[in-house]
Amino acid sequence: MSNEHAPLLTYGLFNMVGETGAPGSGSADSAPTAASTRSLNTFFGVVVPTVLSMFSIVLFLRTGFVIGHAGLLQALIMLGVAYVIISLTILSICAISTNGAVQGGGAYFMISRSLGPEFGGSIGLMFYLANVCACGVYVLGLVEAILDVFGQAEGLCSMQVLPQGYWYRVLYASAVLLLCLLVCLVGSHIYSRAAFLILVVVTISLLSIVISPLALGPRSFIISHQGESNSTLVYNATYTGFSRTTLRNNLGTGYSLDYSTNTVMTFATVFAVMFNGCTGIMAGANMSGELKNPSESIPKGTIIAVLYTFFIYLLLFVLISSTCDRVLLIQDYGFFQRINIWPPFVTIGVYCTSLSAAMSSLIGASRILHALALDQLFGLPLAPATITSTSGNPWMSVVYTWALVQCVVFAGQLNSITSLVTVFYLLAYAAVDLACLALEWASAPNFRPTFQFFSWHTCLLGIMGCVVMMFVINPVYSSASIALLLLLLVFIHYRAPTSSWGYISQALIFHQVRKYLLMLDVRKDHVKFWRPQVLLMVANPRSSCQLITFVNQLKKGGLFVLGHVQLGDLDTLPSDPIQPQYNFWLSLVDKLGVKAFVDLTLSVSVRQGTQHLLRITGLGGMKPNTLVLGFYDNCVPDDYFLQDPAFCEGVAGPGGSRGDNFGVDLPSLQAHFPPVRSSESPRWLSPEEYVGIISDAIKMGKNVCLGRCFFQLEGGRTGASPTASGAERTIDVWPLNLLRPENSGYVDVCSLFLLQMACVLNMASGWRRARLRIFLCVEAESGDQGWMAKEETLRDLLGKLRIRASIKIVGWDARRAGTPGGGDVGEGELGGWARQAPGVSEEYLSSVNALVMEHSAQAAVRFLYLPRPPAGSNQSQKYLSQLEVITNGLGPTLLIHGLTPVTCTEL
Repeated sequence: MSNEHAPLLTYGLFNMVGETGAPGSGSADSAPTAASTRSLNTFFGVVVPTVLSMFSIVLFLRTGFVIGHAGLLQALIMLGVAYVIISLTILSICAISTNGAVQGGGAYFMISRSLGPEFGGSIGLMFYLANVCACGVYVLGLVEAILDVFGQAEGLCSMQVLPQGYWYRVLYASAVLLLCLLVCLVGSHIYSRAAFLILVVVTISLLSIVISPLALGPRSFIISHQGESNSTLVYNATYTGFSRTTLRNNLGTGYSLDYSTNTVMTFATVFAVMFNGCTGIMAGANMSGELKNPSESIPKGTIIAVLYTFFIYLLLFVLISSTCDRVLLIQDYGFFQRINIWPPFVTIGVYCTSLSAAMSSLIGASRILHALALDQLFGLPLAPATITSTSGNPWMSVVYTWALVQCVVFAGQLNSITSLVTVFYLLAYAAVDLACLALEWASAPNFRPTFQFFSWHTCLLGIMGCVVMMFVINPVYSSASIALLLLLLVFIHYRAPTSSWGYISQALIFHQVRKYLLMLDVRKDHVKFWRPQVLLMVANPRSSCQLITFVNQLKKGGLFVLGHVQLGDLDTLPSDPIQPQYNFWLSLVDKLGVKAFVDLTLSVSVRQGTQHLLRITGLGGMKPNTLVLGFYDNCVPDDYFLQDPAFCEGVAGPGGSRGDNFGVDLPSLQAHFPPVRSSESPRWLSPEEYVGIISDAIKMGKNVCLGRCFFQLEGGRTGASPTASGAERTIDVWPLNLLRPENSGYVDVCSLFLLQMACVLNMASGWRRARLRIFLCVEAESGDQGWMAKEETLRDLLGKLRIRASIKIVGWDARRAGTPGGGDVGEGELGGWARQAPGVSEEYLSSVNALVMEHSAQAAVRFLYLPRPPAGSNQSQKYLSQLEVITNGLGPTLLIHGLTPVTCTEL
């Protein structure tokens, strides 16, 4: 048997976020040390870093800016919108973090284990870069605050001891960053303890701000700024203390020129500044690797921190609006020092919040980088970041991050970077909401978070809020960040190895497919929308790959299933031998680049196994309507694996070279399917059984196709000829029962089925330029008028069916003379084969073969009419012999017997 000729021959859910496996081995190896480094509780590990990150420098240096420009009413609206967005995200964080064990990496870990490595890696890297840039912003903000006091004469406590200039600012920022590096190298537990002291200092500073209006009386200030053309602008500002008039004047908006940027402020620009003070909600989640119980600490600590910061912001908004006039708020960012009972309280608060926010960002970023490196999503460049100290501190990741922050410090100009940081944060928040939404919509049974105060509505609102605010803050940065996200997603999709985390896409696809399959009602089928749904029986793919790829082009978007029968009896076996084979067959499908399913069965005979597959393959309205078999002959099959470069080592097939082979590499795939040998023959599969399979399929109402010599088909997978232009190729159709021509026509169901299948092939991308030819056999005795009438009838039929084909007239008399009785044999209800033994002579069969050979020798593929098989099994060998003689030497040939009405002339 050659190539596809013996395809029936057989030779002897979803892991949830608690899954700690990763594509690389690093994650697994780090598990023993992870437990020993978990020492932080909810307060020190989540509440403190989250509060300090949300306060940062915005609390002390931009609160008055927001009230002065937007007014109290719009400021409260901004505050409400900002906290609604982050609260919705927090609900998603709480749901995901309480659904399983959370490891190091915080937001990255939760997103990657929920959405898969592509989304997790891309969002994780962008979140990492956001933390890096944010750390640089906080460091430079601290330097500016220091220079305001110690570097210029206008400072309230000026000592004028620090020289200023670009390189001096870089030097001061590098010194501050080095201090942060040293603290982070010692360990996050040291920072968490220091962070608590910083929080105490910041709290004292806030108390001094709240108490000051009770101790200080009204006072006026003169504020000056450098204007255009070196002019000096002087403003008279007033601190009124608690005043109803001041509060009334500050209710409305007062958008004006910002003295630091010389641009007129708007709702969007002011909101962008204010929202930057609310982007620290992930600080606690980033510490997940150091938390004793992250699933409990992250939701509880984050909610407490957000409620606390909201109360503080709300209190300061009302306090400022009631005590300071608009000029003071707009013209002096550091006005808190002017109205404090002891100005150094505010100075110390600014220094502490900036320093703690910088260290929090540095530590959080290093933990994300460490998790990315362990998962090996970006290969060798991040390999050193997996190194940790004996105590589990990822010091190499800290050094990596410190170096990148140092580069940000050298950039100097960070006004635009602040907006970019906020956009990156919002994108990460949207991804967390998306992860939770996907898990909720997938309805996976293992998604059972202990935190229940969320729904898909909150997730969807969170996504919409984050995306809208991204574009409100900066449309250019938002578009660029989404483009970068997509590029990273594609890169990781093709670069990263297969993960064991589970893919949310698979759960969502399952959910949707099940829903739409239920909607696909077989009772509503109509001939207008018919398409081939093929079950191709394959024994050894080494000899059937060309037929597999050809049928893939013939399916026209329909169902395509590769069926395989393994001989055996489950009663005599210790386990099912079929299940382990699926990965090999699916890898073969990937390697060939075909869109096919795989269905395997175990049976005592090939015929019985094929019956099983014909009955049970598919689901609902997607079940095979056509059975395709290889031809039954004694030809020696070729080994396709030895011919196609895709099955050679080092050569990537259509499926790409991602490495996601699911445990089946190329040597394993080749070893699973044994080599084709010349000694192999179909003797174990008798002619009676083979013909019985055809009969069974016809009885079950399935169309049947027999493919012969498809190993000779040129063009490999696509069907395009490597040597000739596609316009020169032809598809030849002989829609006449060559064994019973006297009882066949061109308008019976089977002939029309041939025309439809040929037309479907002609519509495939690799065959669109091929010419479709239909051969009309006529008798000389009918005269010119007779065959012209037949041609016109056929042409009219093709026009109604919208089939573009040329008609070729073929004389039939000499061949028909070889039929028994000169054409008096009738088929009856079941056809001539079913009622009596075949009586065509060898000479007739040879002459028919010569006729087809004469007219279709150069065709790329031929479609021939397949007669019904004989009713008696004793005629099976004769039936196959006649088919073999007719198709001998023709090249790629498809014998088709159609039972389904597939053509329609109506709209």
